[in-house]
Amino acid sequence: MTTTLPTPTAAAAAIPAPAPAGHGVAAGRSAAAAHRTAGKNGPEVSRALRWTAKAAALTLLPSGLWRIAIAFGWDSGFAAGDPLHHSNFPGNTSFYLIGLSIFAELLGLLALGLVQSWGEVLPRWVPWLGGRRIPTAAAVVPASLGALAVTLITVTGAFAWNDAGAMGSPEAPDGTKYWIMTACYAPLLLWGPLLAVVTVAYYLRRRRNG
Repeated sequence: MTTTLPTPTAAAAAIPAPAPAGHGVAAGRSAAAAHRTAGKNGPEVSRALRWTAKAAALTLLPSGLWRIAIAFGWDSGFAAGDPLHHSNFPGNTSFYLIGLSIFAELLGLLALGLVQSWGEVLPRWVPWLGGRRIPTAAAVVPASLGALAVTLITVTGAFAWNDAGAMGSPEAPDGTKYWIMTACYAPLLLWGPLLAVVTVAYYLRRRRNG
């Protein structure tokens, strides 16, 4: 039985060529740099999802501007005797309407955190907790409950919009001003569903990234 030994040339060809000096270090540095760049630019989120989050935040803007206009004395069409009649503004109630509008818009802007880096890692300027990773449940649970509550409230409100205790009241606006108010509040119907879409995407992304 004859055994054929490999020639020195064949044996050398079978040995993989060593990587150039510093190649592994450079690759590690490149990966680290890419990771830092991704962290600065936020999580990898599609443009459509980012626009969905922005749309969710903007659904509160028309109704907020409508209330602020009333706070500065705009005649919204409510009859005399109604708290929103223009003769009551500007006044003490103006602060309430403006504050309510700002607070509502800030709630809407929280949807942006579901597509931004500050929704996954607390900013450095946050006292004591800055730089800490936000647990997925800490964002998903409140956002999910919020989306559900907002959807129920807005849909229920839409069905009762023309009831006697709402826009069907004799003191409520009619004509053009009725439609202005309706157009300002109609976008709120999209707030809950849009927030739900962004919340699900956030959960899936965090789960995928461990």
